[in-house]
Amino acid sequence: MLRWLLTVAATLLMTGCASVIPQDYAKETPKLDLATYFNGKVDGWGMVQDRSGKVLRRMYVELDCKWNGNEGVLDESFQWSDGKTEKRVWKIRKDGDRYIGTAGDVVGTATGEAAGNALRWSYVLALPVGDSTYNMDMDDWMWMVDEKTMANRTTMSKFGFRAAEISIFFRKR
Repeated sequence: MLRWLLTVAATLLMTGCASVIPQDYAKETPKLDLATYFNGKVDGWGMVQDRSGKVLRRMYVELDCKWNGNEGVLDESFQWSDGKTEKRVWKIRKDGDRYIGTAGDVVGTATGEAAGNALRWSYVLALPVGDSTYNMDMDDWMWMVDEKTMANRTTMSKFGFRAAEISIFFRKR
């Protein structure tokens, strides 16, 4: 009986630690392809929440996106609820269902993998806070809702501790 209880407890512990991977969405549609969706003008609306769920800032983002073969540029212009503006220009290379990207405030390269209607994008963001800059780990998920709508959820963490979550909904023009 004790052996059975230990086996059940170990199984529950191991399955509770399993994480979601892009292949979990392999059969979902519509298929997410960054080069198809982020081509032309795209609008986004979102918010940043702290660890407790309190909304810290809201944003509108306009993207102007262009692809030439497997190379893309996503030019993002953010307007924040506190009146600040921000710009990020992504340079992305597509290789099958994998993506590699760079941006001015990204440390090193971002890597992503798509499957079905989802993409997981991971990178380190150099986040300015006051007179300091913190390198934050970004775990960025995108899901196609329909042909023109995409949901985006990003977890921002440091040393494995969740600091904030960012939610954005995109609409292709």
